[in-house]
Amino acid sequence: MAGALMAGSVFAADKTKPNVPRTDAEISKSVLHNLSTYPYYSIWDDVSYKVQNGQVSLYGAVTQPVKKTDIQNIVAKLPGVESVSDNIEVLPLSENDNLLRRQIAASIYRFSSLSRYGMGTHPSIHIIVDNGHVTLTGVVDTQADKDVAGMRASAAGLSFGPIVNNLQVVRPWKS
Repeated sequence: MAGALMAGSVFAADKTKPNVPRTDAEISKSVLHNLSTYPYYSIWDDVSYKVQNGQVSLYGAVTQPVKKTDIQNIVAKLPGVESVSDNIEVLPLSENDNLLRRQIAASIYRFSSLSRYGMGTHPSIHIIVDNGHVTLTGVVDTQADKDVAGMRASAAGLSFGPIVNNLQVVRPWKS
């Protein structure tokens, strides 16, 4: 009888598994969820993706090789994912880049009108530093916030070249 109960619970568990194949939209939602819950994803990393016919292409940059491997493995195991093309770049290990990251983060997130973007488990402004070259990615509410973040990043430290401000404005106006 115990065996029959255990077998019944296994079959019941199978009914709750997501059906494969899944749509690209469902896979995309699952990838987003898994990226946002990956505990080592930080403001120094920027990963994006594209899903087409069950094939996931990963893009962006991370600060450690283990993050690249982890993210690729997590995505590859998702139901409905047929293959993963991992185009994530591992940023060079550099104390100068780390110092620049910290200086820019402090300048942005300590500024009163931008401090709200640093709240929560996943701050919305990401700071990518590659051999002294700085790119801001993520999302902000207004064009003014995007512009101020760029100015704060420029004033924070010595980057090798202009700051690339790829922040996306999700609400181009304030109501």
